[in-house]
Amino acid sequence: MINCIAIDDEPLALKQITGYIEKTAFLNLQAGFDNAMDALQYINENKIDLIFLDIHMPDLNGMDMAKSLNNGPEIIFTTAYSEYALDGFKVNALDYILKPLDYATFLKSALKAQTHFDRIKIGTEDLKASSNHLFIKSEYKIIRIEIENILYIEGMREYVRIHLENAKPLMTLLSMKKIEEKLPSSTFMRVHRSYIVNLQKITTIERNRIIFNDVYIPISDQYKEKFQNFIDNNFLI
Repeated sequence: MINCIAIDDEPLALKQITGYIEKTAFLNLQAGFDNAMDALQYINENKIDLIFLDIHMPDLNGMDMAKSLNNGPEIIFTTAYSEYALDGFKVNALDYILKPLDYATFLKSALKAQTHFDRIKIGTEDLKASSNHLFIKSEYKIIRIEIENILYIEGMREYVRIHLENAKPLMTLLSMKKIEEKLPSSTFMRVHRSYIVNLQKITTIERNRIIFNDVYIPISDQYKEKFQNFIDNNFLI
């Protein structure tokens, strides 16, 4: 089941969307909101997979709300305004459907979301790990990766790109959270929402950036203290 909420400041539109969610077997309606602020608080306190989100709302509009969600739920925009479609896809929305809605259009979009989550689940199940290597699925092949050969991992929405020493990067359908759970925490550290680094491979740090060859990996404020503790514990005075 896909845990959903709906957000729309128009009572009739909200009632219609929540009704469609309840009618759809693979969707689980958690709540409906008439404003983004209350919805954000709910999202912070509950596990939500998918938001059906209106754009034109008071105080905080749907587009700004979507931009504020880091690694948050997936989004399907529901709006009467077609001119925001490009902005919707810039924030990686799963879909953008126009009002007035009918159930056939809603279901087509919901099925797209179901396919998305199924792909993530399959990718997660394909990840196997031991103490010194991983097996991942990439380009229809199962590939063994020696953990010690990983330089860093780059998050690319539902995919990750694994950068290796002396080999081409590998793409696999996984979330950053899942691969982070499988890697040894003594060796790997998340330093940004989009990057996990192999601490044993770091040779140069410059201005809150880790340098791997010609690639500069930023250390975000969220992870800066943890990374600084690692540096302090290994700093030769």
